[in-house]
Amino acid sequence: MAEPIVIVGAGLAGGNAAETLRALGYDGDLVLIGDEAEAPYARTLLSKSFLSGEATREDIALKGADFFEDLNIDFRAATRVTALDAAEKTLGFADGSTLAFDKLLLTTGNRARFLDLTGRDLAGIVALRKIGDAEFIRPRIKEGGRVVIVGGGYIGMEVAAVARAFGAEVTVVEAADRVMRRIASPFVSDYFVALHRDNGVDVRLQTRIRRFAGGKSVETVRLESGELIAADLVVIATGTVPNDELATAAGIATDDGIIVDAMGHSTAPDIFAAGDCARFFSARYGREIRVESVQNAMEQSKVTAAGMLGQRVHYDPVPCFTSVQYGKKLEIAGLSQYYDDTRIVGRPEDDRFVVYYMHEGRLFAADALNDSAAHEQAVDHIGEVWQPAEPV
Repeated sequence: MAEPIVIVGAGLAGGNAAETLRALGYDGDLVLIGDEAEAPYARTLLSKSFLSGEATREDIALKGADFFEDLNIDFRAATRVTALDAAEKTLGFADGSTLAFDKLLLTTGNRARFLDLTGRDLAGIVALRKIGDAEFIRPRIKEGGRVVIVGGGYIGMEVAAVARAFGAEVTVVEAADRVMRRIASPFVSDYFVALHRDNGVDVRLQTRIRRFAGGKSVETVRLESGELIAADLVVIATGTVPNDELATAAGIATDDGIIVDAMGHSTAPDIFAAGDCARFFSARYGREIRVESVQNAMEQSKVTAAGMLGQRVHYDPVPCFTSVQYGKKLEIAGLSQYYDDTRIVGRPEDDRFVVYYMHEGRLFAADALNDSAAHEQAVDHIGEVWQPAEPV
């Protein structure tokens, strides 16, 4: 009897890969393993509609109750994989049991990067990574709550927007000189800082934290300047770390993620990776990239599932990201880390603009605020010598 295909990681990428394998005709045993008690759900909605209460657990569930039974998928929730033997093709579990596999897909995602500061283990300090984190945060961001958000990336800023909508006092502490630095230009950063300040958020740039303090729960955040900020809740939003430890320990090549080829294959036979934990070479950008987005989790998992079945499908996407803050929708196409020119169309005071990032005349990325048509057009022209509308 043949061993099963096993997928470790039951998020968007894992669930989508399982569905794709069945759609492509794989009818053998298929095991999907998740360390959370929940079936796959839309994690990116945690900092948006789920945190605000607009969406329920049922609303963000990616698969219906009959999904696994209908597709004959052996879904094992609340199960932690502790070891991978790439040579013997076996997995080890926390309870001491093992499972052999024919092929393995790692869709283990990422985890929050915590600051190594005194007081970090106090109750009331949390990173928003799982559904339980959002349910912990929600009652603590009501009116009168004092919330400190550490990190000004788009997750931190989304949480700040929801907290302010509930009436909480919100302070964002960002060590860099601007927010959303990793994904956006200074123009976009300035717009969102102004937006948050107009909505009553105290945004502190180039500011570092010395320690957290309190009794059993956090009560204050002490800055390096010595200033104390009162806090009933601290949300850590200082970036992520890929969950690639299983692969590293098994001798599979990793470098801030599991190294895979264009079909999702790792450096070990019959072991693949996709989603937030995978790093692949992008011919479009001429370097290895690791993309944390809904679009990448969905598309790469499909390509990798096909690769597991022997199909040759080359993966080199235009990375896309979306953030919603105070009802303003920012849609990002491409990666804007490398550019030598920007073109701006529209005006921030109209809450509608597009920033185009160019390199040697080619379009590398675009940030579109409240302009989905421009975003879709930019996706079609990434990598091309292309002239957007005249900047204003």
